[in-house]
Amino acid sequence: MGASDRRALGRFAFEVPFVPDVPSPVPAVGADRRVGEAAAWTGGRSAGSRQVGPDGDLHRWLPRGRQKGGALVGITRRGKATKIMAMADSHGLPLACGIASGQRHEATLVCETLDRRFLAETPRRLIGDKAYDSEGLDAQLLARGIEMIAPNLSTRTKQSQDRRKLRRYRRRWLVERLFAWIFRFRRVVTRYERYAANFLGFVQLACAVILLRAG
Repeated sequence: MGASDRRALGRFAFEVPFVPDVPSPVPAVGADRRVGEAAAWTGGRSAGSRQVGPDGDLHRWLPRGRQKGGALVGITRRGKATKIMAMADSHGLPLACGIASGQRHEATLVCETLDRRFLAETPRRLIGDKAYDSEGLDAQLLARGIEMIAPNLSTRTKQSQDRRKLRRYRRRWLVERLFAWIFRFRRVVTRYERYAANFLGFVQLACAVILLRAG
């Protein structure tokens, strides 16, 4: 290169014109508090319609941040639940009803359900499935003048039930029909009440409606 080609490479800086399409600076984004909305961009759609809830999640995905709870709610194989206990007469009409925590065994709830019966007199005998085969339960009911009729478990070494009395076990389908009538009321199929007394009131109201319809 010759001397004629030698010239300064640097030039005076000129002002860059304002471009309206340039995004706003980062401090402005933080002041607007929309960083969570920008991070919720999914599926190629803007998340402007999804607002961030107080728990840090999208309100459409998490309606409430707290877990459901309440009294007499126990953990079962299907999740948290409340167990409904009921007794039926020879016509399938309710005699007693109650609720308990889901993990409690049915054999431990028989006496409590008897105390919640609608009539003053106690039944002479009760019919149940194999879950009610318990020596302790038999002794408690015999002390109250009630005979328990339930098939013996296969683990029993000595059969305690008379085969002639087990013929009454054929009428156990009446209590299953009673539960089918109770679960026709959608209010008691799923527990929505936090307080156990309110849920028990709805179960008792369902039994009262069944008795009124039968009468």
